[in-house]
Amino acid sequence: MATTLPLIESAKRLAAYRAVDEHFPPNARSIGIGSGSTVVYVVERISLLPRERTDHVTFIPTGYQSRELIVKAGLRLGSIDMHTETLDVVFDGADEVDPYLNCIKGGGACLFQEKLVAISGRKLVVVADFRKLSPSLSTHYAPGVPIEVVPLAANYVLSRLSSLGSSAPTIRMGGAAKAGPCITDNGNFIIDAPFPDGFIPMASSSISPPRPLTLKSIVGVVEHGIFWAGDRKPVTAYFGMEDGTVSVRTQPHHHHS
Repeated sequence: MATTLPLIESAKRLAAYRAVDEHFPPNARSIGIGSGSTVVYVVERISLLPRERTDHVTFIPTGYQSRELIVKAGLRLGSIDMHTETLDVVFDGADEVDPYLNCIKGGGACLFQEKLVAISGRKLVVVADFRKLSPSLSTHYAPGVPIEVVPLAANYVLSRLSSLGSSAPTIRMGGAAKAGPCITDNGNFIIDAPFPDGFIPMASSSISPPRPLTLKSIVGVVEHGIFWAGDRKPVTAYFGMEDGTVSVRTQPHHHHS
Protein backbone atom coordinates (compact mmCIF):
# COMPACT_ATOMS: atom_id res chain seq x y z
CA MET A 1 0.00 0.00 0.00
CA ALA A 2 2.95 2.34 0.63
CA THR A 3 3.27 3.13 -3.08
CA THR A 4 -0.15 4.82 -3.29
CA LEU A 5 0.48 7.24 -0.44
CA PRO A 6 2.82 9.68 -2.19
CA LEU A 7 0.37 9.73 -5.10
CA ILE A 8 -2.55 10.69 -2.88
CA GLU A 9 -0.41 13.26 -1.07
CA SER A 10 0.78 14.81 -4.34
CA ALA A 11 -2.81 14.88 -5.61
CA LYS A 12 -3.89 16.63 -2.40
CA ARG A 13 -1.08 19.14 -2.80
CA LEU A 14 -1.97 19.88 -6.43
CA ALA A 15 -5.61 20.40 -5.47
CA ALA A 16 -4.71 22.67 -2.55
CA TYR A 17 -2.26 24.75 -4.60
CA ARG A 18 -4.81 25.25 -7.38
CA ALA A 19 -7.54 26.18 -4.88
CA VAL A 20 -5.30 28.87 -3.38
CA ASP A 21 -4.09 30.13 -6.77
CA GLU A 22 -7.67 30.50 -8.01
CA HIS A 23 -9.35 31.81 -4.84
CA PHE A 24 -6.85 33.79 -2.77
CA PRO A 25 -8.09 37.36 -3.41
CA PRO A 26 -5.60 39.94 -4.66
CA ASN A 27 -6.43 42.32 -1.81
CA ALA A 28 -7.55 39.87 0.85
CA ARG A 29 -8.20 41.07 4.39
CA SER A 30 -9.31 37.97 6.24
CA ILE A 31 -9.27 34.28 5.35
CA GLY A 32 -10.60 31.23 7.17
CA ILE A 33 -8.36 28.17 7.48
CA GLY A 34 -10.12 24.89 8.21
CA SER A 35 -8.86 21.52 9.31
CA GLY A 36 -7.72 18.28 7.72
CA SER A 37 -4.78 16.77 5.91
CA THR A 38 -5.27 18.76 2.69
CA VAL A 39 -5.38 22.09 4.54
CA VAL A 40 -1.70 21.54 5.41
CA TYR A 41 -0.97 22.09 1.70
CA VAL A 42 -3.31 25.09 1.51
CA VAL A 43 -1.28 26.86 4.20
CA GLU A 44 1.97 25.70 2.56
CA ARG A 45 0.91 27.37 -0.70
CA ILE A 46 -0.22 30.58 1.06
CA SER A 47 3.14 30.79 2.85
CA LEU A 48 4.89 30.75 -0.55
CA LEU A 49 2.93 33.75 -1.84
CA PRO A 50 4.78 37.10 -1.97
CA ARG A 51 4.70 38.65 1.51
CA GLU A 52 2.95 41.78 0.25
CA ARG A 53 -0.05 39.59 -0.60
CA THR A 54 -0.26 38.04 2.87
CA ASP A 55 1.17 40.64 5.28
CA HIS A 56 -2.13 42.52 5.69
CA VAL A 57 -4.26 39.40 5.93
CA THR A 58 -5.67 38.01 9.17
CA PHE A 59 -6.08 34.21 9.18
CA ILE A 60 -8.93 32.77 11.23
CA PRO A 61 -8.51 29.13 12.35
CA THR A 62 -11.23 26.54 12.98
CA GLY A 63 -9.40 24.82 15.79
CA TYR A 64 -6.07 23.87 17.28
CA GLN A 65 -4.62 22.19 14.17
CA SER A 66 -5.26 25.16 11.85
CA ARG A 67 -4.12 27.58 14.54
CA GLU A 68 -0.77 25.79 14.68
CA LEU A 69 -0.47 25.76 10.88
CA ILE A 70 -1.06 29.53 10.70
CA VAL A 71 1.44 30.29 13.48
CA LYS A 72 4.15 27.98 12.09
CA ALA A 73 3.81 29.56 8.64
CA GLY A 74 4.44 32.99 10.18
CA LEU A 75 1.02 34.29 9.14
CA ARG A 76 -1.09 36.70 11.20
CA LEU A 77 -3.47 34.82 13.51
CA GLY A 78 -6.95 36.08 14.34
CA SER A 79 -9.93 34.44 16.06
CA ILE A 80 -13.53 34.11 14.99
CA ASP A 81 -14.98 35.57 18.21
CA MET A 82 -13.04 38.81 17.69
CA HIS A 83 -13.87 39.02 14.03
CA THR A 84 -16.99 40.80 12.84
CA GLU A 85 -16.54 41.33 9.10
CA THR A 86 -17.25 38.66 6.49
CA LEU A 87 -14.21 36.53 5.66
CA ASP A 88 -13.11 36.84 2.02
CA VAL A 89 -12.86 33.07 1.60
CA VAL A 90 -12.65 29.94 3.76
CA PHE A 91 -10.43 27.01 2.73
CA ASP A 92 -11.41 23.74 4.38
CA GLY A 93 -11.25 19.97 4.07
CA ALA A 94 -14.18 17.54 4.20
CA ASP A 95 -14.83 13.95 5.23
CA GLU A 96 -17.45 13.27 2.56
CA VAL A 97 -18.86 15.31 -0.34
CA ASP A 98 -22.00 14.53 -2.35
CA PRO A 99 -22.76 15.55 -5.97
CA TYR A 100 -24.44 18.77 -4.77
CA LEU A 101 -21.31 19.66 -2.75
CA ASN A 102 -23.10 19.11 0.53
CA CYS A 103 -20.38 17.97 2.94
CA ILE A 104 -19.88 16.01 6.11
CA LYS A 105 -17.17 17.63 8.18
CA GLY A 106 -16.08 17.20 11.76
CA GLY A 107 -14.17 13.93 11.59
CA GLY A 108 -11.31 15.89 13.16
CA ALA A 109 -13.57 17.12 15.98
CA CYS A 110 -13.38 20.85 15.17
CA LEU A 111 -17.05 20.74 14.34
CA PHE A 112 -18.78 23.76 15.88
CA GLN A 113 -15.94 26.20 15.35
CA GLU A 114 -15.46 24.89 11.81
CA LYS A 115 -19.06 25.59 10.92
CA LEU A 116 -18.96 29.03 12.52
CA VAL A 117 -15.93 29.95 10.41
CA ALA A 118 -17.38 28.39 7.24
CA ILE A 119 -20.63 30.36 7.44
CA SER A 120 -18.66 33.55 8.09
CA GLY A 121 -17.00 33.41 4.67
CA ARG A 122 -18.19 34.89 1.40
CA LYS A 123 -17.40 31.55 -0.20
CA LEU A 124 -16.27 28.11 0.89
CA VAL A 125 -13.50 26.35 -1.01
CA VAL A 126 -13.29 22.65 -0.15
CA VAL A 127 -10.06 20.78 -0.82
CA ALA A 128 -10.15 17.00 -0.59
CA ASP A 129 -9.06 13.83 -2.36
CA PHE A 130 -11.07 11.45 -4.53
CA ARG A 131 -11.80 9.12 -1.60
CA LYS A 132 -14.17 11.73 -0.14
CA LEU A 133 -16.56 11.73 -3.12
CA SER A 134 -19.87 10.05 -2.39
CA PRO A 135 -23.32 9.67 -4.00
CA SER A 136 -25.16 10.49 -0.74
CA LEU A 137 -23.96 11.76 2.63
CA SER A 138 -23.39 9.21 5.40
CA THR A 139 -23.21 6.30 2.96
CA HIS A 140 -19.43 6.32 2.36
CA TYR A 141 -18.04 7.96 5.48
CA ALA A 142 -18.46 5.00 7.81
CA PRO A 143 -18.53 6.75 11.21
CA GLY A 144 -21.58 8.71 10.09
CA VAL A 145 -22.59 12.25 10.94
CA PRO A 146 -20.53 13.92 13.68
CA ILE A 147 -22.78 15.71 16.17
CA GLU A 148 -21.45 17.97 18.92
CA VAL A 149 -23.49 17.62 22.11
CA VAL A 150 -23.54 19.04 25.62
CA PRO A 151 -22.15 16.20 27.80
CA LEU A 152 -25.15 16.15 30.17
CA ALA A 153 -27.50 15.51 27.24
CA ALA A 154 -25.41 12.79 25.55
CA ASN A 155 -27.57 9.81 26.52
CA TYR A 156 -30.79 11.62 25.68
CA VAL A 157 -29.40 12.60 22.25
CA LEU A 158 -28.25 9.01 21.59
CA SER A 159 -31.77 7.70 22.17
CA ARG A 160 -33.33 10.41 19.97
CA LEU A 161 -30.87 9.64 17.16
CA SER A 162 -31.75 5.95 17.30
CA SER A 163 -35.43 6.83 16.99
CA LEU A 164 -34.61 9.00 13.94
CA GLY A 165 -33.10 5.99 12.19
CA SER A 166 -29.43 6.19 13.06
CA SER A 167 -27.84 2.75 13.37
CA ALA A 168 -25.80 2.49 16.58
CA PRO A 169 -24.86 6.11 17.26
CA THR A 170 -21.88 6.24 19.65
CA ILE A 171 -19.98 8.75 21.75
CA ARG A 172 -16.57 9.24 20.19
CA MET A 173 -13.72 8.17 22.46
CA GLY A 174 -10.56 10.19 22.93
CA GLY A 175 -8.00 7.85 21.42
CA ALA A 176 -4.87 6.18 22.75
CA ALA A 177 -3.67 8.85 25.16
CA LYS A 178 -7.05 9.92 26.51
CA ALA A 179 -9.35 7.72 28.58
CA GLY A 180 -13.01 8.56 28.10
CA PRO A 181 -14.80 10.68 25.53
CA CYS A 182 -13.19 12.97 22.97
CA ILE A 183 -13.71 16.57 24.13
CA THR A 184 -14.18 19.33 21.51
CA ASP A 185 -12.46 22.71 21.66
CA ASN A 186 -15.65 23.92 23.36
CA GLY A 187 -15.74 21.25 26.08
CA ASN A 188 -18.48 19.16 24.47
CA PHE A 189 -18.76 15.50 23.43
CA ILE A 190 -19.05 14.26 19.86
CA ILE A 191 -21.51 11.57 18.83
CA ASP A 192 -20.91 9.76 15.54
CA ALA A 193 -24.28 8.79 14.08
CA PRO A 194 -24.38 6.58 10.98
CA PHE A 195 -27.46 6.95 8.77
CA PRO A 196 -27.07 4.03 6.34
CA ASP A 197 -29.82 5.33 4.04
CA GLY A 198 -27.86 8.54 3.53
CA PHE A 199 -29.37 11.98 3.29
CA ILE A 200 -31.80 13.26 0.73
CA PRO A 201 -29.86 15.39 -1.77
CA MET A 202 -31.06 18.97 -1.95
CA ALA A 203 -32.72 18.58 -5.31
CA SER A 204 -35.42 16.41 -3.78
CA SER A 205 -35.62 18.03 -0.36
CA SER A 206 -39.17 19.20 -1.08
CA ILE A 207 -40.36 15.64 -0.44
CA SER A 208 -39.57 15.72 3.27
CA PRO A 209 -37.58 18.04 5.51
CA PRO A 210 -33.87 17.28 5.34
CA ARG A 211 -32.75 15.29 8.34
CA PRO A 212 -30.18 17.85 9.51
CA LEU A 213 -32.97 20.25 10.44
CA THR A 214 -34.38 17.52 12.67
CA LEU A 215 -30.96 16.89 14.23
CA LYS A 216 -30.61 20.53 15.19
CA SER A 217 -33.92 20.55 17.02
CA ILE A 218 -32.85 17.86 19.53
CA VAL A 219 -32.22 19.46 22.93
CA GLY A 220 -28.53 19.19 23.76
CA VAL A 221 -27.28 19.21 20.16
CA VAL A 222 -24.89 22.12 19.74
CA GLU A 223 -24.12 21.56 16.06
CA HIS A 224 -23.82 18.79 13.48
CA GLY A 225 -21.25 18.18 10.79
CA ILE A 226 -23.50 18.48 7.76
CA PHE A 227 -22.81 21.55 5.67
CA TRP A 228 -25.62 22.25 3.24
CA ALA A 229 -24.05 23.77 0.15
CA GLY A 230 -27.25 25.70 -0.42
CA ASP A 231 -26.82 27.86 2.68
CA ARG A 232 -26.57 31.12 0.73
CA LYS A 233 -22.98 30.34 -0.06
CA PRO A 234 -21.04 29.59 -3.25
CA VAL A 235 -19.04 26.40 -2.81
CA THR A 236 -16.20 25.18 -5.03
CA ALA A 237 -14.49 21.87 -4.41
CA TYR A 238 -11.06 20.74 -5.59
CA PHE A 239 -10.44 17.00 -5.56
CA GLY A 240 -7.01 15.46 -5.97
CA MET A 241 -7.70 12.44 -8.18
CA GLU A 242 -6.05 9.03 -8.25
CA ASP A 243 -4.32 9.71 -11.57
CA GLY A 244 -2.65 12.87 -10.26
CA THR A 245 -5.07 15.33 -11.88
CA VAL A 246 -7.34 17.79 -10.08
CA SER A 247 -11.12 17.70 -10.53
CA VAL A 248 -12.85 21.02 -9.88
CA ARG A 249 -16.57 21.07 -9.14
CA THR A 250 -18.82 24.00 -8.53
CA GLN A 251 -22.18 23.87 -6.93
CA PRO A 252 -25.05 23.33 -9.37
CA HIS A 253 -27.54 26.18 -9.23
CA HIS A 254 -30.83 25.30 -7.58
CA HIS A 255 -33.95 27.06 -8.74
CA HIS A 256 -36.42 27.32 -5.92
CA SER A 257 -39.90 27.73 -7.31
